[in-house]
Amino acid sequence: MLEFLTQWVLFALGLLFVAWVVPGISVSSFVVALWASIVIGLINIFIKPILIILTFPINLLTLGLFTFVINGLLFWLASKLVGGFYVSGFWAAFFGAMLLSIIGLLIHSID
Repeated sequence: MLEFLTQWVLFALGLLFVAWVVPGISVSSFVVALWASIVIGLINIFIKPILIILTFPINLLTLGLFTFVINGLLFWLASKLVGGFYVSGFWAAFFGAMLLSIIGLLIHSID
């Protein structure tokens, strides 16, 4: 349980870092970052696999690069669901999702 809470807080801090680095992304507070990290996690658990299956032909044609587009769109969706978490457009969502994915990989590699 402590490991889960630590990863959750680190992911929220990573989201704050993404908002600081990527223009067009803003997070109003740490509490909003905690909520946004929960929403991003739930979207990645429930919606992303369905989209990956539905877009399999496009993913196959682009050799998996369309997954980056899906990640950006889901990152943008999370910003629409969480008040205080704002993403200005697709490119901000795209680069924010890429950077947050790298941060997530680093957090999970700490285990």
